[in-house]
Formats: sequence, structure tokens, C-alpha cells
Amino acid sequence: MIHAGDIMNSGYYKEEIISFCKWLESQDYDEKVFIAGNHDRLFENLPEQVQEVLDEFPLVDYLQDNFIFIVSGTEETDASLKIYGSPWQPEFYNWAFNLPRNGEELKEKWSKIPEDVDILITHGPPQGMLDTSGPPYNEPLLGCELLMGRVKEVKPKIHVFGHIHGGYGYRFHGGTHFINAAVLNERYLHTNKPVTVDFYPSTNTIEFID
Repeated sequence: MIHAGDIMNSGYYKEEIISFCKWLESQDYDEKVFIAGNHDRLFENLPEQVQEVLDEFPLVDYLQDNFIFIVSGTEETDASLKIYGSPWQPEFYNWAFNLPRNGEELKEKWSKIPEDVDILITHGPPQGMLDTSGPPYNEPLLGCELLMGRVKEVKPKIHVFGHIHGGYGYRFHGGTHFINAAVLNERYLHTNKPVTVDFYPSTNTIEFID
């Protein structure tokens, strides 16, 4: 189970993180992975305090510019998958994990994405890929140009993100399954279903599950 950030509302209260981690840990999945998003200010402002909370939930993996390996599949099709997560995005009002668009700091963050990554999780989309906001904004190309450049280099099998709520959906391009998994619309109403798939690493194919 993958969550691509924005687990909090305003992002200032530790209780929100505790509540989320309790919920995530209770879900019936072998692996539960998440990253922070621009709403999750405490993760950037007070990382030591956040880590104290995360230490209480060993069945949940939080990624911030790092990776984990998991084993996926059946006995006949076991595959080790490398999952990398990063919360950064181009500057977006006065929120968390913002860096200047097209700046060296953001480029340095994306350079850390390993070349052998299988599943990439970022909070925001790469530019041109499921990155158009919905009503009332309807702004296109809100994704990150530098991230798209790095994705083209490393070619992850799956790239999961959110952030631009109106971009919810799926696209397959250049050997990568792009999934904008935002469950809220631009008005913060819960309008979209979580995206559930079966993934077959050996053939890089997915099947959607209702």
C-alpha cells in the first residue's frame, strides 16, 4: 500500500500523524509505504519529533529521499522491488517541501533517485504527466520539468504521485506506469477511489482492480 503524501490538514499537529499511522498500520497489506506532501509541514519543520512518532509504528515505512526493498509475487515469481520516495516539489505557495522551480536544489534532490528504481513515489507529478488541475483552476503543466527529466533517465516501472488533484488517473508512457492517486478534488472533497492494481514485475504489466 502506497500513500503519496498529504496525510495532514494544516500540517502542524503531531496528533494528525499519530492518527494516520494508526490507520495505515491497521490496513491489511504486507507492506505499507508513505511519503510526506506539501500539507505535512511538521515532517520538514520538526523531523526529530516526527521520527519519535514513526518509531512507534514499525510496520509502516516512511521514505524521504531514500529507498526500501520489498519482495513481491508468489513463490514462482518472487521479485525484489526497489521503492524510492521523495516529498519535494516546485514552489507552491507557502507550503512544506517547496524548492524553487528549475533550481539547483531541486535538481540535486532528483539526482538522488537511483537508476535501478522500480517504483518511484513523489508528491508531485512530472511535467506533462497527469498534472493539470481541475475546476475551478484548470491550470495545465503544473508538474516538475526537472523531475520529468530524471524519470526519463531512470525509467521506473511505476511512478506514483498526487498533489495536483485534478490530474487523478493513469497513463503508460516510455515504459513507465504513471499513477496520479489523488483521492480529493480541488475543493478537498473525497471524489476519487484509491487506485488498486495487480503488478507483474517480470512483464511490467498491471491489471486494475475495482
